[in-house]
Amino acid sequence: MNTIDRRRLLGMLGLGAGAALFAPLHAALAQVPRNLLANPTFERDPFQLGVASGEPAPDGFVLWTRLAPHPLEQGGGMVMQPMAVRWELAEDESFARVIRGGDVLARPELAHSVHVEVEGLAPGRPYWYRFQIGGAVSQVGRTATLPAAGARVDRVRFAVAGCQHYEEGYFTAWRRIAEEPIDFVFHYGDYIYEYGDGGAGERMLNGRPFTNLRRHAGGEIYSLDDYRRRHAQYRSDADLQAAHAAAPWFVSFDDHEIDNNWAAAIDQDGTPPELFLLRRAAGLQAYYEHMPLRRSSLPTPQGHMQMFRRAAWGDLLQAHFLDTRQYRSDQLNNGRDGDFGEAGLDPARTMLGARQEAWLHDGLRPDDGRRWHVLAHQVGMANLAMRRDGEIIYSSDQWSGYMSARRRLLGHIEEAGMTNVVTVCGDAHRHFASDLMQDEGDGKVISSEFLATSVSSGSDGTGESDEFHHNTRALNPHLKAMTDKRGYVLCDVGRDHWRGDLKVLDRVTVPGEPVRTHAGFVVEHGRPGLQSA
Repeated sequence: MNTIDRRRLLGMLGLGAGAALFAPLHAALAQVPRNLLANPTFERDPFQLGVASGEPAPDGFVLWTRLAPHPLEQGGGMVMQPMAVRWELAEDESFARVIRGGDVLARPELAHSVHVEVEGLAPGRPYWYRFQIGGAVSQVGRTATLPAAGARVDRVRFAVAGCQHYEEGYFTAWRRIAEEPIDFVFHYGDYIYEYGDGGAGERMLNGRPFTNLRRHAGGEIYSLDDYRRRHAQYRSDADLQAAHAAAPWFVSFDDHEIDNNWAAAIDQDGTPPELFLLRRAAGLQAYYEHMPLRRSSLPTPQGHMQMFRRAAWGDLLQAHFLDTRQYRSDQLNNGRDGDFGEAGLDPARTMLGARQEAWLHDGLRPDDGRRWHVLAHQVGMANLAMRRDGEIIYSSDQWSGYMSARRRLLGHIEEAGMTNVVTVCGDAHRHFASDLMQDEGDGKVISSEFLATSVSSGSDGTGESDEFHHNTRALNPHLKAMTDKRGYVLCDVGRDHWRGDLKVLDRVTVPGEPVRTHAGFVVEHGRPGLQSA
């Protein structure tokens, strides 16, 4: 048996460096894992899936990688034994000033992913990191700590993006995000799509013939290994890796990380909840394994994952990251859009669940000293009316299908005197910039929303020329802009103004396209409502 001495073991535990293993400290000190592979070697670079950082705090963050020399093979092509991965943190990109480092165990139970929680760093500054094992060295990632609590901060810039269907377009938007000088990325969800291989044949997309640009590996995903392979396939994309390496991320899952339109323990197919929960648990475990999340988000054996949390950038910005999937009531009308009438107003229907809703309301206070609050969540709150076959309908999956919950949240913001709240979200595969009012949008502006379009889902899109665009703009005066193009939202938050730019790429069927601004809007501090930039 290969052994490691006590000093090396302490290094694995990251003592003095803020790294944490999942085993309790006393157990880890008692013995090295009996099946530890002490001197691993690789015939191919094991860092095929890149590096990432996330969940920054004023004194640290999470550093992530996963060992997978053959990402689409079962187990990523890894020997099914735990092994030590070396990590280093430096104050400069050339690693002339390495300030932290240690060894962390990559365990097969977590697909040989590692989540190093670094603490005790200086606030409000950048750092660079990398990993090493068996002579292989990862790419270098850049990250940063948050400003100190209460510190004066004059500017924060961040990108909002998600919905990246591998088969329908290239991930060029992520390359453009990597090129932006931003403080963080918020990924609102649909990091992967669970669908099976769409095939090589032609199909209709946006009313036009379309052939998949790339192919999913395998059929629809159900097992833990299925979800791991799908994440690995998406993570192998160079543009996505570049965005992960460029800045720290905050992530949220939506539905496609598990199954389209799931809600709590219910899927869209009528699967018995006790069976769907097995699938959900597999999907959430694979999601954790591939995201730069803290141990506090490690899924429980019962398949629950703690995802609502907060972060603050000094006295400028308080972010509330929400979970609109695990606690919501099932969609009305079997998930189809419609006119829900009294059913949509049922006060028992919830989007956040009672505990999360109370947590959110408690954190939305005008006396907290922050200039701005942002609600970072998954689906639109704008209650957009749509027309289908002459009938006015609303989304069952967005907050429109949960009107009492929507009323409670906007009512709390208004009653608390919060005039500095902006929401960011996605899922609709179009850009939408909207003012938020109660119900039909004929009252006081309470907040504003930037809903980011997809990275690639829906392929190139139709711009502003389709019937849906014209009908929706005509029916919703509080909707200030929309377009069916791919891209992201870039938010530039200052002390007196919040600017949101709807960034678009004209084509995602061709790699390397440039990005442009479709429209920009400004919210003045203390004056809710979008104004053209």
